[in-house]
Amino acid sequence: MDHAVLPYMAWLALFLIGPLFFVLVASLQQKGLWGGVSWVWSFSNYARAFDPIYLYVLWSSFKLAAVTAFSSLVIGFPMAWFMARLDPKWRTAAIILVLMPFISNFVVRAYALKFLIGLEGPLNRFLMNVGWLDTPLFLDNIKFAVWFGMVTNYLPFAVLPIYVSLERLDIQLLETARDLGANSLQLWLRIVWPLSRSAVVTGGTLVFVPAFGEFVIPDLMGGAKTMYLGNLLADQFLKARDWPFGAALSVLMMIVIVFLLSSVRWGGRT
Repeated sequence: MDHAVLPYMAWLALFLIGPLFFVLVASLQQKGLWGGVSWVWSFSNYARAFDPIYLYVLWSSFKLAAVTAFSSLVIGFPMAWFMARLDPKWRTAAIILVLMPFISNFVVRAYALKFLIGLEGPLNRFLMNVGWLDTPLFLDNIKFAVWFGMVTNYLPFAVLPIYVSLERLDIQLLETARDLGANSLQLWLRIVWPLSRSAVVTGGTLVFVPAFGEFVIPDLMGGAKTMYLGNLLADQFLKARDWPFGAALSVLMMIVIVFLLSSVRWGGRT
């Protein structure tokens, strides 16, 4: 083994493999009398995780992550296309605008969005002042608010990979295809999509994976009215202090993510 690889392997073992191994071992234990871990081997946590209640939470989290990823791609692709077609001197400014929300804290952004669409927020006030509404829209503490917060926060993860792919696209290919009689749909299906498909998959993956375990946005913007996997994990570790069961849920979440990523990668090769 090359000695240059040893620091990387040590870092990987210490900060990735080690914690994952501890989570796996903890998931096979039982909850202590006062919380924490009682080192008694058991598979009861995994049996409990397959209760219909928790399977519904898993399904709700999967749907939220999938809708967030799909929405981010639908919104992000036109944004990336527009950025890629800008004059080169303006592209850096466009990238900075996309990344600018990350300057602020994640929780601060969630609270700002909650205030924006609240009953007394700027959005409702504007719509009422211009006469488009007589009463404010109840956009807060419902699924729309959670979706809006998720897409707003994770949209840059979808935009940037697609932008990198489209920015490398030779515009002369499109011009030549048009000269040969190709219409817009044919340009999309035969040139743009094949060259950007891998970037779309990457962007969707970058959104889906963190959205699947998200708990801050559903908790703050959804009023904790709908339980998602991230909220369930946080409750098990911080409130119920049932670390083994929380670890078992974490392992199952990782298995689902790895399975989905493997399926996407395998499908991309065929």
